[in-house]
Amino acid sequence: MSLLRWGLTALTVVSLAACSTAQLRTEPPAQPAVVGAPAHDNLNATLWIQSAAEYEGSVRSVFNAARHALDEALEDPSWIALPHGESSAGFESKPPAIIADADETLIDNSAFQARGVIEDRGYTHESWVEWVNAQAARAIPGAVEFAQYADSRGVTIFYVTNRDAPDEYEATVANLRQLGFPVAADASNVLLRGDARAPAREKGERRRWIDRNYRVVQMFGDNLGDFLDGINSDVATRQALIAPYADWWGRRWFMLPNPTYGSWYNAVLRSCETDSDPRSCVRSSLRHDY
Repeated sequence: MSLLRWGLTALTVVSLAACSTAQLRTEPPAQPAVVGAPAHDNLNATLWIQSAAEYEGSVRSVFNAARHALDEALEDPSWIALPHGESSAGFESKPPAIIADADETLIDNSAFQARGVIEDRGYTHESWVEWVNAQAARAIPGAVEFAQYADSRGVTIFYVTNRDAPDEYEATVANLRQLGFPVAADASNVLLRGDARAPAREKGERRRWIDRNYRVVQMFGDNLGDFLDGINSDVATRQALIAPYADWWGRRWFMLPNPTYGSWYNAVLRSCETDSDPRSCVRSSLRHDY
């Protein structure tokens, strides 16, 4: 996944028992932002990421499955992981590449989330930039090993993240290198939001830029926008967007769990545009039909 700037919160979601969420960074919604719950609502979600063996098991499962799928992809020149309509003709003869988000996909920012919980505050741009410049993000378990394996197979990994260029570029490149991720000598395989080569906000333009010279065989993210454009919509529309790709998950596309923030929360908020109590509105979205 991959990041995302607006301070919003989240409740229990993504099939994680007792993992509540908080006022953190998400894609900006089409409607004005709504004030949500206090930052300490993110306690369980952050604690789960930092301490649960179940979290490590889930992310290692993703990267172990991805390694086997990568071997299969490299044997099949017709294998492509870009969304329908994004790949150009003749991709079969191009060298293989992987597109991966950074935050909560390859690197772990839970210490930043934890500081917000401890200090009972939400996301601010200033605190986020301070965190990025500290270059203190850790690797997601299994991520470096997978990236190095892909590199050993001759696969170029492109880090396509919605961290902002140019302000967060140098620190992001340095953090990735420190952790052992394969980064080109000129860092040309790191594409932040606002990159002059493909400056559009959504990631589709950056994916198409990569497609010019590479065959994209896998994609990784923690947010739907890491795989598809047009995801800033309601819950039903997002479900319809992924319907044609049901059998791609776990083979071409790999989603990392992130219960702390994401555009999924904005999708729920769309039903709360005029609600004076958005947290109550979001709670009413929970299924309890038994």
